[in-house]
Amino acid sequence: MRPSKHPARGARALLGAALTALSVAAALLTGASSAQADTTICEQYGSTTIQGRYVVQNNRWGTSDTQCISVTDSGFRVTQADGSVPTNGAPKSYPSVFNGCHYTNCSPGTNLPMQLSSISSAPTSISYSYVGNAVYDAAYDIWLDPTPRKDGVNRTEIMVWFNRVGPIQPVGSRVDTATVAGRQWEVWSGNNGGNDVLSFVATSTLSSWSFDVMDFVRQTIARGLAQNNWYLTSVQAGFEPWQNGAGLAVNSFSSTVNTGGSTDPGNPGNPGSSCKVVYGTNVWQGGFTADVTVTNTGSSAVNGWRLGFTLPSGQQITGSWGATVSPSSGAVTATSLDYNGQIAPGGQATFGFQGTYSGTFARPAAFTLNGTTCTTA
Repeated sequence: MRPSKHPARGARALLGAALTALSVAAALLTGASSAQADTTICEQYGSTTIQGRYVVQNNRWGTSDTQCISVTDSGFRVTQADGSVPTNGAPKSYPSVFNGCHYTNCSPGTNLPMQLSSISSAPTSISYSYVGNAVYDAAYDIWLDPTPRKDGVNRTEIMVWFNRVGPIQPVGSRVDTATVAGRQWEVWSGNNGGNDVLSFVATSTLSSWSFDVMDFVRQTIARGLAQNNWYLTSVQAGFEPWQNGAGLAVNSFSSTVNTGGSTDPGNPGNPGSSCKVVYGTNVWQGGFTADVTVTNTGSSAVNGWRLGFTLPSGQQITGSWGATVSPSSGAVTATSLDYNGQIAPGGQATFGFQGTYSGTFARPAAFTLNGTTCTTA
């Protein structure tokens, strides 16, 4: 969602908070504090809850034309989406469902905001239905801030675009391509006047997907747009329409945020701040190899590891061993293989790669293990 691109954002925030309070009061008076199937919301910032754990919001902030959503027990469908806005500017709304806190509206029982260093994994799933007679993107939003704020604009917004229809583009400019969570993405970076925005645009349409939110968070940390002591405040899935949009739907949504110490082999463990990286190199004119040793100096095992670092400008990886390393330049992530994914307390994992460089050779400045900054030697 990109409401902070809207010039009336400050007024919108105050009005949104007031309307949210009125909506909550009305819900308490009517005894309808949670959503039932086919509940219709047309109020500009109207919202309700589903499954006792997520908030569905209409969130029409960029136009005065009517927008209505029909809320089911698993998601919502846009039933009316009048009006349009220029495609070279901000969208007209962000109807969505979320876990966490958005402008003081927190989903029931959420454990967000949560400091990134304490999160071992944040598994989520989303299923969309699309239409062809509209201009829109289908976007998953991840909000990060240096403080555990529950109101206002966060410092960094991560957008994951599952689909886009029409002549629209993310905030900023395209800066890279990256493989994140096993998929290829265009990477866009910019600022909308209120917060930094890092967008990952799917190279082909995704209708549904299950993934770990932390994979995108780690990419953001590696690119310098967040830090490990920041907070995850909310995760949201919905649509940004510019023109029309009736018929767009979120069929289902789930979001869980797990703390450190997870023993689920499908979720990476979190060693707190206890990791050390030794980065040994052999350099010749125009080429080099790097041998990397990762030590778990913590008291709990790491189950599945991802080492994030940024290659200095001019360096490119041509091959690797002991890990899957991607992309080949810029902010990269080395992901463990089946045989070396667990690092016991005091244990080590090793991998390496070969590459080319231009100019003066340099080492990466910092490393993060599953999002946690490591010491270097």
